[in-house]
Amino acid sequence: MYFLQPSNSTHRKYEALRAFFVEGVPSSEAAARFGYSENSFRVMCSLFRKNPEQQFFLPPRKGRKSAPKKDNTRELILTLRKQNLSIYDISRSLSDAGRKISPSMVSIILAEEGFAKLPRRSDDDRPGKLGPEVAPTADVREFDLHPRQIRTKFGGLFLFLPFLAQIPFDKIMKRVGLPGSQMIPAGHAMRSLLALKLFGHARHSHVMSYSLDEGLGLFAGLNVVPKRQSLTDYSSRIDPACHVELMRLWFDSMADLGLQRGPSFDLDFHTIPFHGEDALLQKHYVSKRSRRQKGILAFLAQDAERRVFCYANAQVRKDNRNDEILQFVQFWKNRTGHLPEELVFDSKLTTYENLNRLNQMNIHFITLRTRSAGMVEAIRQTPASKWKQIHLAGVSREYSTPRILDNRVHLKGYEKPIRQLSILDLGHEKPTILLTNYMKMSPSKLIERYAQRMIIENTISDGIDFFHMDALSSAVAMKVDLDLQLTLMASSLYRLFADRIGEGYIHAESRHIFRDFIDAMATITLTSDEIQVRFQRRTHNPYLLAAGFQDLAIPIPWIGNKRLRFVFS
Repeated sequence: MYFLQPSNSTHRKYEALRAFFVEGVPSSEAAARFGYSENSFRVMCSLFRKNPEQQFFLPPRKGRKSAPKKDNTRELILTLRKQNLSIYDISRSLSDAGRKISPSMVSIILAEEGFAKLPRRSDDDRPGKLGPEVAPTADVREFDLHPRQIRTKFGGLFLFLPFLAQIPFDKIMKRVGLPGSQMIPAGHAMRSLLALKLFGHARHSHVMSYSLDEGLGLFAGLNVVPKRQSLTDYSSRIDPACHVELMRLWFDSMADLGLQRGPSFDLDFHTIPFHGEDALLQKHYVSKRSRRQKGILAFLAQDAERRVFCYANAQVRKDNRNDEILQFVQFWKNRTGHLPEELVFDSKLTTYENLNRLNQMNIHFITLRTRSAGMVEAIRQTPASKWKQIHLAGVSREYSTPRILDNRVHLKGYEKPIRQLSILDLGHEKPTILLTNYMKMSPSKLIERYAQRMIIENTISDGIDFFHMDALSSAVAMKVDLDLQLTLMASSLYRLFADRIGEGYIHAESRHIFRDFIDAMATITLTSDEIQVRFQRRTHNPYLLAAGFQDLAIPIPWIGNKRLRFVFS
């Protein structure tokens, strides 16, 4: 029975192969007798034919029956525990000595030997080890302005101070009702957040890496920038109603500084994805991922010419998203005294009824029309004689001569006939269909204007990536409302800076301006009455000299009213 009922896998394999090759037992019967499937037994036979010299019976290995190294490690663990070291200290000490053992294994060994857990120890009782230096707590009362020199990575941020110093920044934050404390007043907290937003190279989660940079704290008017938990708590303390008032007051302040805004605006929705679970959020389409997922739907309005964000709302729900365009129109009228002249947007941003209301207000618009299968088929069946070929300027040569159908159509909810432009040969498989209340503008100008609208996809991407609007999962859990308002503030400051630099940067993206000017180290010298910011020699310093930055001497209220001066090597 010993040979017919093998007790280990090697013996079983040997008996199965012997039955097949020596006794001539069929493979199916041999496989069933020794517990193999037919396919696995065939594979085993094939491998044996290729290597019939394989050994089934090897002599037992001779060696030690004990593990002196393991026993020695156990003794070391016990010795170190008697020195009042924790399991992590013991694991670290043994790893440094070349004996890697996990803290969990150390815990098991100590439990087997009857050792109890150590009581919680103070930092003074713990063994010394390398670790990060802890920055002091942000406190405006500890803000030090005695004469000294500071080397900072954030020297370029001080180029925005001449603009911030010309508006009542702290009064605006107080009027809005933003929370503050004796340690970190509202204005100082917002300047800290705005500094991180302006320095787009660093996400909110990186703030802990720069806690010891005095330059960043000096920009905000603090001894050090607040840590990430403080910024998270501050974001959560803000009443959502404050954001609307902040947007209004900031808009007016930028107008006082001379920020130019054009008559035409590009509008769009952007979904800021949420990656957690059990969130009371609706699902929206995320173009970057071509799918619908839970997220926060934000409405953005951008000046088409200046490329500056001038309106944002993160409180958009599916039941009120169609009317958001009217909310923007009302906001613009309240702030400027007149209606916007032109709005350009994508399909599904609003309804035909709202298009009719825009037409009644004499606001021109250009939008895409949602294409149904029947509409596309009807357009394709239109005789060739009705199509007209036009020439577009500023478009790649391959798509510069599209064919168009210029019709007047009736829409449900729209009182008058509306102009519909069907376009082929623009590089898309399906025809592009534009709706507009421009009745006399030439088709080529209409198409070129809507093509410029595509720029908003790039500039919103500039806001998303450079101003890190999608950073919901960063270490600083920033509320989306506050993050959007900070994006509006940073965008307008970048435009003001670009206007001051002049030709060549007026239409530049924020990341381009950051790379050339803002991402700059500097040496800051604090004197009794001045803040001297000295930049090292850089390629683009002549632009700053030509813009007159070296002639500025503006007092900064939150830095002891010291005058800010720029020095260029």
